[in-house]
Amino acid sequence: MLAEELINPTTPVLRPFDSVGQAVDLMDEHGIRQLALVEDEVYKGLLSEDTLLNLTDDEKQLSELHLPPNPVHANSFQHIYEIMGIANHYQLDTVPVLDEDNLYAGTILVSDMMAKFADLLGTQEAGAVLVLKMSNRDYSLTDISRLIESNDTKIISSYFSGAEYGALDEAKLTLKLNRTEVTAVVATLERFGYVIENVYGNAPLENPDRHRLDLLLRYLET
Repeated sequence: MLAEELINPTTPVLRPFDSVGQAVDLMDEHGIRQLALVEDEVYKGLLSEDTLLNLTDDEKQLSELHLPPNPVHANSFQHIYEIMGIANHYQLDTVPVLDEDNLYAGTILVSDMMAKFADLLGTQEAGAVLVLKMSNRDYSLTDISRLIESNDTKIISSYFSGAEYGALDEAKLTLKLNRTEVTAVVATLERFGYVIENVYGNAPLENPDRHRLDLLLRYLET
C-alpha cells in the first residue's frame, strides 16, 4: 500500500494568511497535533500545535512567524512500511505527502494508516498467532510455511525480529494463521525442533479430535 492510497481528503491544510489562533482551533477541531502549511500547492513545512501554543500573539499570521522549516513528508509512491517509520521517528499524527513534482498532494492521518496496516496484517480475520523462538541461522520461512501448510493451514502474515548481537537464540518469528485451532500445527513444528514461545487464540479441540490427535502424537513419539 502506497502513500497516495492513504491520503485522507478531509484533512485541512494551513495557509500563510491563517492566524495562529485559527491554526490551533483547526487542529483542535480535527483532533490532531500537526498540519501542513501550504502556499499555492507548495508544501512549506509541518506546523505543530506545541509550537503554536508557545506563541503569545494569536492574531499573528503564519506568514509572519519566520519559524524554522520542518520539511518532514512522504513521497506519493513510498510504501506504508516507510511511512510508518517516518511517523514513528518524528512522533507524528499526520504525514504530508508530496507528488512526483514535489507539490503538496495531501495528508495521511496516522490513525487511518494504523487501521490499514492492521488490515494488511490480517488482524480482523479469525486465526491463532504463534510466536517461535529461534536463532537467526535457523530462520527459513519456506521451511516453516511448508510444515504449517502440511496441516491444511495458511500463514496470513508474518513478522521476523532478528536476534541482537550476542543473543544468538533470541530471534522471534510471529505468525498469524488462518485457523483458530492450531494444536496439530504446534505439534508438527515442535517435532521438527522449533521452539514455540507462545500461542494466542488457539481454540480447543473437540473431544473426538483431541483423542485422535493424542493417538497421533503418541505414534510419532515412538
